[in-house]
Amino acid sequence: MKHQHVENMLIRYRGDTVFIKTISGEVYEGAIRDVTNDYVALKTTTDSGEDDMTIVLLHAIESIRPQRN
Repeated sequence: MKHQHVENMLIRYRGDTVFIKTISGEVYEGAIRDVTNDYVALKTTTDSGEDDMTIVLLHAIESIRPQRN
């Protein structure tokens, strides 16, 4: 229940592209594919243009910023 507010916010933006900053300073950009009570899965694109998936643990998230179109 500790990260319930983070999970709820990510569910609200499901399918949208977001920037996620972690407590380690890494920044991830991708469309939210899946949200659980432990992690968020982002659909990302590699440098070669192929689709990829990145998983970020909820307890590592420092901030979330939706991407503006």
